[in-house]
Amino acid sequence: MSARVTVVVLTWDDRDLTLRCLGSLGALTYPDVSVVLVDNGSRDGTVEAVAAAHPDVELVALPENRGFAGGVNAGVEAALRGGAEHVFLLNNDATVEPGALEPLVGAAAAASVGAACSQILHEGSGTIWYAGAEYDPRRGHQGRHTGYGRPALPPDTAPYPTGRACGGAMLVPRAALDRVGFLDDALFAYAEDVDWSVRAQRAGLSILVVPASVVHHRVSAASGGASSPTSVYYALRNGLVVAERYAPLGRLGTLRRRAAAGGAFCVQALRSGSRRAGLRAVVDGLRDASGGRLGPRGA
Repeated sequence: MSARVTVVVLTWDDRDLTLRCLGSLGALTYPDVSVVLVDNGSRDGTVEAVAAAHPDVELVALPENRGFAGGVNAGVEAALRGGAEHVFLLNNDATVEPGALEPLVGAAAAASVGAACSQILHEGSGTIWYAGAEYDPRRGHQGRHTGYGRPALPPDTAPYPTGRACGGAMLVPRAALDRVGFLDDALFAYAEDVDWSVRAQRAGLSILVVPASVVHHRVSAASGGASSPTSVYYALRNGLVVAERYAPLGRLGTLRRRAAAGGAFCVQALRSGSRRAGLRAVVDGLRDASGGRLGPRGA
């Protein structure tokens, strides 16, 4: 008998991408799977379109945008109420290969596993976007994922441990959620999977990458792209908040870490199509990280 898996997909004003994602889930070969879609207060008809096209999907329609962490947590709560033994977090701008779940469930069977993550490939090029990532909280920014831009790993590559999970395609056993807890919804968006990974590892659990599980991803579609002002703000602010949470460096070390992070994100902002807004996002991210202001930007 297969362990029950519930896929949790979060969306916000992304009707067409969401329908595409749900369509790919319909082709999964895993024998015991259900889907929960959390809508973060969309105004583009997503809820109505999903209800019409996918009546088997459980809809959790939130009245407002609770961010990635808050929305996902609402979906995880629904999944656990429905008897899920594993919860698979999946970005709505992703599509899954039909056999994506079986290797994840197999890898997560060990009691020491906190999360089993898919190999995530850039949509179109098929190169690696995520196949693991290191994490050192003493640094102010996380850097690129392991193997970024390289050819996809062969599906017979054995699962291996990594420093941090990716919430874009991440299977978590119910026992791990009971032990570690949910995502930190105060972060709102970005770095919540990093924070969860640190908590899981401190609880004695490992994070695995499972290359046989393949997901294709249109990166950061909901926030406008990886270098958009929205992405820059949350990635900088939350990256610093999480780093300072787990690796306090004293006054001088904190200033150095913030300066290094700010510099790295300034370079990213200058490479974007919205330089002025990007640099404003860097200033705001540094200010809010220093002041401990979390939640949605500007709240």
